[in-house]
This record gives sequence, structure tokens and C-alpha cells, in this order.
Amino acid sequence: MASIDSGLGAAQAGDTASHPTKLDGPLLKVAAAVIAGSIMAILDTTVVTIALQSLIVEFHTSFDTVQWVTTAYMLALAAVIPVTGWAADRFGTKRLYALALTLFLVGSVLAGFAWNIGSMIAFRVLQGLGGGILTPAGMTVLAKAAGPARVGRVMSLLGVPMLLGPLAGPIVGGWLVDSGGWRWIFYLNVPIGLLALALTLRYLPKDTETTGGALDTVGTLLLSPGVALVLYGVSGIPRSGGITPGVWLPVALGLLMIAGFVVRAQRIEHPLLDLSLFRNRRFSLAVVTMALFAVAFFGVSILLPTEFLMVRQLSALETGMQLLPLGIGAVVTMPLSGRLADRVGPGKVVVPGLLLIAAGITVFTQAGPDSGYATVLAPGLFVIGLGVGATMMPIISAALQVLDGPAVARGSTMANIIQQGFGAIGSAVMSIVLAAGLAGRFDVPVSQGQLVATTALADPARHATALGMVSDTFTTTFVWSLALVILCLVPACFLWRKPAEAVSAPVPRLKAGTVDGLS
Repeated sequence: MASIDSGLGAAQAGDTASHPTKLDGPLLKVAAAVIAGSIMAILDTTVVTIALQSLIVEFHTSFDTVQWVTTAYMLALAAVIPVTGWAADRFGTKRLYALALTLFLVGSVLAGFAWNIGSMIAFRVLQGLGGGILTPAGMTVLAKAAGPARVGRVMSLLGVPMLLGPLAGPIVGGWLVDSGGWRWIFYLNVPIGLLALALTLRYLPKDTETTGGALDTVGTLLLSPGVALVLYGVSGIPRSGGITPGVWLPVALGLLMIAGFVVRAQRIEHPLLDLSLFRNRRFSLAVVTMALFAVAFFGVSILLPTEFLMVRQLSALETGMQLLPLGIGAVVTMPLSGRLADRVGPGKVVVPGLLLIAAGITVFTQAGPDSGYATVLAPGLFVIGLGVGATMMPIISAALQVLDGPAVARGSTMANIIQQGFGAIGSAVMSIVLAAGLAGRFDVPVSQGQLVATTALADPARHATALGMVSDTFTTTFVWSLALVILCLVPACFLWRKPAEAVSAPVPRLKAGTVDGLS
């Protein structure tokens, strides 16, 4: 019997040649619609964090309560992602993407009109439902329009807003809150969203055929709440200061529900997520690489701004400005990495990119309070950015490049679940490592580490000593982050070979020594 990978590649032999190889006008118009929607969703996520203190004052509430403005959005987003693949097959990607934009726009306008913290949280849930659909549906639209030969380059275009959003968020959010008030962080979405919706209706290819069957209702009730429970528990680690019952109980329940979904998905004909995609070795390697990269990258994304805020004593706006070299580095390599990924294979781009990220993080493992910004920190950020630009989207391309047709929607949904879930884990892990390090140095409980350190830094009599202790904690935490990036190299090296032809349909299940008739 021929290998599964080669047999499945042959199932689509010759189809790749039918796709154009250049980024032509129609594809760039589709990309413009998806990028506009991505900018809106990603920028919104980051600017809201800047406004949390203003919301506490406006609604006379506590920090624990106002945190639900971000937590409710995240949970709604996590809950809706699993059904996106089915919805794209059932209703068509253009209709689904337009619906997601509409939900996000309506939620944004209503959030801007919120009259108390309860209404704000409710409207953020509506935003999250739209936001959860936007990214996987947008990736599906782009991957289908591009075809396997162009997916690396077009995904690199999508990667620009995915990276620049978090960097621009503190700058835009700080300016809006200071000049116009917190409501404008939501009204900002209106012109961007309307532009994205107009581009979507005008340029996205018409949905000509839908292939999805009935919704796997039981699977949805297992997987969506399961993913949301895991993310809720994990996101509570920094707040709880460790693995408390408020953390492990929802995580355990969520994992149990996910395990139930996996067992059931092996036994039914049309599960919510097609787990048989993992029988394609290259897809599995790409997803494992993506999971480890999400842990490492989102962990670094938490550490870098926090380091500038605490060790450099900068404001949120100043921090956003000083992190710009990271974004500039990514913009330099993203277009080139997409082209190279299509030409030589994503693995030959991802591995050097990870090495660049490791080199940049190494700078921060050696940095101290007196390290120069222009001579040490900015070059380190720029090198990290070069690596991220060569890594983030090519990893996703490595997964989607082996898929075509109906399999693309299922694959992009899977990729987004992995990215969101493991990204949340990375943020939580690095937050707790940092909090535990600060708590150990200041001899306080883990949950109080960052608060006590911030208080000590504000005390002139203790500032010098506290600054040294905080700086040492950050350098140690960056060592952990560096180790995660190096670990990511292991599966990435197996992506070195260029993939075979794309698989146009969900990978069939193994039966009695054959693959649905392929021998």
C-alpha cells in the first residue's frame, strides 16, 4: 500500500497547476477585504485593554468585574470558532464573512453606547461572536482564492495586521482615550468595518456551491463549551497566582468535554471538526509547530510591553512607540517570507525565522536597567520582528498548503482553535512565571508579586533595589521564553521538505488496511 501522504497527494494530482501563480488583481481585492476585517478585530482587542481603567471609573466597578470586558469577548470568540468550518461549508464563505463583519460592527456600536458594566459585557459577547468567525473565515476565503501555489504569499499579507494590531493598539488606544474618551475605541470600528463590508460584498467570489450537511449538535455542545472552559481556566492563572480550584476545575471539565468530542468524532460520519486531517503527516507537523509557536510568541508578547512598563518605567503610549522596531522588522520579512514559502516550502523559511526570534530574545536575557535602547533593545526587537515575519504566517501556510477545496475551511478552523488555545496558554504561563519570580524576590504570595513590585518601584527609598530585582526577574523569565522558541524548532525541522500536491477533500478514515479504496 502506498503511503497515506503520497496517496492523498495523488488524489489532487494536476489540480495545483490549474491555480494561477501570481498575486493578480482579483486576489489582491479579496485580500484587501479580509485584511480590513482583520485590522478591525485585532486592533479592537488591544485598544480595549488600554481603556479598562477608564471603564472602572465610568461604571464605578472593580478591576475583577471589568476584566470580564475582555474575558467575555475571549470566551465568545473561543466558543464560536469550532463551528466556523461547518458554517463555511454549509452557507458559503462570502455569506459567513459578511455575517461576521455585521455582528462585529453591531456589537461595536452597542458597546460604544453601553450604559453600565453589564450591558458592556453583553455587547462584548456579541463582538466576540463576530470576531471568532472573522479570522478563520478570512483565512478560508484567502486560501481558497489563492490556491496552494500562492497561499504562502497571501497569508503573509494577512500577517501584517495580525502583528501590527497589538503594536499599534496601545498607541491608538491611549490617544483615543485621552482625546475623545473610551467610547471612541468602539466607534473606531465603524468606518473600518463598513469599508471591509463594502469590499466583501463587492469583491469576494460569489458562493456557488455549499457542501455542509447537518450541524453536529452534540459535538458542538461538547467542543465549544469545552474550549471556552479551558481558556477561562487558563486565563485565570495570573489572577489566581497559581493552579487554584478556580483554575483546574474548569480546565479539567473542559478537557473532559474535548476528550468526549474526540472519541465521538472517530465514530460518526460528519463530525464538527474533521480529525482525520491529522492523518496527513505534514498537516500534523504544521499544527504541532503552530501550537508551540503560539505558546512562545504570545508569551513574549506579554513579557515585552510589561518589561518596558516596569523596568523602563514608561507609559502605555511610550511603550507602544518603543516596541515599533518589532513591527518594522516583521513588515520587512513578511512579504519575502510568503514568496519564499511558496517557492521552496514553508519549513525552509520557518526554521531561520525561529533562529532569528531566539537571537532577539537572547538580547533580553542579558539586558539590564541601564541597557541602551538604541544600541541594545531596539536592535533586539528588530531581530525578533524579522523572525516573527518569517515564521508566523508561513507556519499557517504549511498547514493550509496541503489542503484544497472543502478541506480548507476545516483546516483553517482547526488552525485558529490551536492558535487561540495555545496562545492563551502561552500568555498564562509567562505571566505566572513572571509573577512567581517577582513573588520569590519580594517574599510575598504569587498573586501579590506584581503588585508589590510595582509599589516598591514607586517608592523612592526602595526604587533602586526594587529595580534591580525586577530586572533580574525579567531576564530569567526571558530565558524560559527562549527555551520555548528552541523547542519549537524540533517539529519545524520536519517541515523542511516542500509539500506534495494539495488534498482537495477531508482526509478519509483508515479502514481495514486501506484509505477508502486507496491502496
